[in-house]
Amino acid sequence: MRTWCGVFAALLGIVAGAYAADPAVIRIGVLQYGTVSWELEVMKQQGFAEREGVRIEVVPLAQKDAANVALQGGAVDLIVNDWIWVARQRAEGRDFAFVPYSRAVGGIMVRPDANVRAFADLRGQRLGVAGGALDKSWLLLRAYARKTVGEDAATLVKPDFGAPPLLNALMLKGELPAVMNFWHFSARLRAAGMRELLSLDEVLKGLGVDGELPMIGWVFRDDWAAKNRAAFEGFLRAGAQARRHMQTSDAVWEELRPLTRAEDDATLAALRDGFRAGIPGEDVAQAERTARRVFAILAQEGGAELVGAATALPAGTFWRVGAPR
Repeated sequence: MRTWCGVFAALLGIVAGAYAADPAVIRIGVLQYGTVSWELEVMKQQGFAEREGVRIEVVPLAQKDAANVALQGGAVDLIVNDWIWVARQRAEGRDFAFVPYSRAVGGIMVRPDANVRAFADLRGQRLGVAGGALDKSWLLLRAYARKTVGEDAATLVKPDFGAPPLLNALMLKGELPAVMNFWHFSARLRAAGMRELLSLDEVLKGLGVDGELPMIGWVFRDDWAAKNRAAFEGFLRAGAQARRHMQTSDAVWEELRPLTRAEDDATLAALRDGFRAGIPGEDVAQAERTARRVFAILAQEGGAELVGAATALPAGTFWRVGAPR
């Protein structure tokens, strides 16, 4: 009897151990063809997530608004968004938080035959702008123009707001002399021979803002991160390992070629270099200080339509690993 009890207890221990070893599942809402899927693929391919005891479940989504709704409704645990959205949610009493993921946000690209050497040379010309009138890069450009040229960009140029692929197509056809697009679309333009006129870093410096500013990152609920802290921090470590691998290995980009949808080697190289340039540093406190300064500018430019009830960057917007919430 004692022997059978011992065997039964051992079996229970084995079963319990098997259950305990099951990886934690993290559901991530990902826009179709979004660049975040590249990092997630590397995390899987290289086993970084698995070694951290995490299994990634990708939930494909059609557009940015769908990602926000999925997170708010509990259909996913993580999405990628900017800290402005998080700040607005926190100001309205919703406990979302942000961990920096990328500082790559693009800039102004010009055609080489447009005879444009400085931002002021765009006076009176059409400028394609990705997104809409409340796009963060556009709002910062308006403030930059007033400070450096003495005129709001909204009157200095003729803004044409549109979808990123359409703006690229119009520029390549010669119908737009300049485009302010998201970073990966700008990378494609660079590969096609277009030239960068003004980066967001230069815009921020022109506004007197120093320091690195990751604009987009992982967004999630505070209570979810608190309940799943070990799994979430393991996921963040896996992501950091993936980015280091993507920073140092060119071979991994060949493996990612189908996901990037690069048409040729020049485009793949431009996407690779753009991604690497956007990898943020690890000083989250510094990033938060910079974000506070930029928030004040964006709040002045975009008003309540952009930031809602927030008058300053709400405490807790930036989530720090290991810090109590």
